[in-house]
Amino acid sequence: MQGQNQQQAYDRGITIFSPDGRLYQVEYAREAVKRGTASIGVRTTDGVVLAVDKRIRSPLMERDSVEKIHKADDHIGIASAGHVADARQLIDFARRRTQINELRYGEPIAVETLTKEVTDYIQQYTQVGGARPFGVALIIAGIADGEPKLYETDPSGTPYEWKALAVGSDRGDIREYLEEHYDEDADLDGGIELALEGLASVNDDGLTPEGIGMATIDTETESFHTLSEDEKLEYLETFDLLASDDEADEADEDDEE
Repeated sequence: MQGQNQQQAYDRGITIFSPDGRLYQVEYAREAVKRGTASIGVRTTDGVVLAVDKRIRSPLMERDSVEKIHKADDHIGIASAGHVADARQLIDFARRRTQINELRYGEPIAVETLTKEVTDYIQQYTQVGGARPFGVALIIAGIADGEPKLYETDPSGTPYEWKALAVGSDRGDIREYLEEHYDEDADLDGGIELALEGLASVNDDGLTPEGIGMATIDTETESFHTLSEDEKLEYLETFDLLASDDEADEADEDDEE
């Protein structure tokens, strides 16, 4: 009984390490990330790609209201998985930091700099009593000095740089697919294909333009671009990943956020 009471104390205390060096609330926050729908980032030779699963709970819900890809600055985009409200707070923080950097230094913020400022902010919530960690993981993608950059933020406040990654549900399965098929010499279209195939690898019914979100940032323009429904449809047809009408109807009936 005493051991159980001690365990519960470590569970409740965000600022208290357990005897084996664990912060349970941070680990629980990671579990919250796994409950969110999948988001994927892919770095290519001429840009970065963000792709997300936008499944909804009800056919009555407006799909446009499900926001998982955000523009942080002209050259930076962010995808999220986990608690949407937590993601919104971090996105707003990131946007403020980009504007402060522009006003203070007269130049766009570097992708790595923004990532570390966001993770420093996240980390503060693992040391302050009366607060909880952010239950969300972010994929921060952009262009810095002509080079594509791709980072992940963890609920612990740790940044990681990746060539390709997935966060959210089915992360393990998607990452295995990315590791097997990633090509460092792929162009932007190749990155789009890999991201879509990664999402399709855990969706047996295929994909629909309405059920996914996509954005790219290329090295030529260094501009964030959200793919339209027609663009997504064209890519899905080109890569033979488009769900049939019957499969799409069944997927809509089963959709859950």
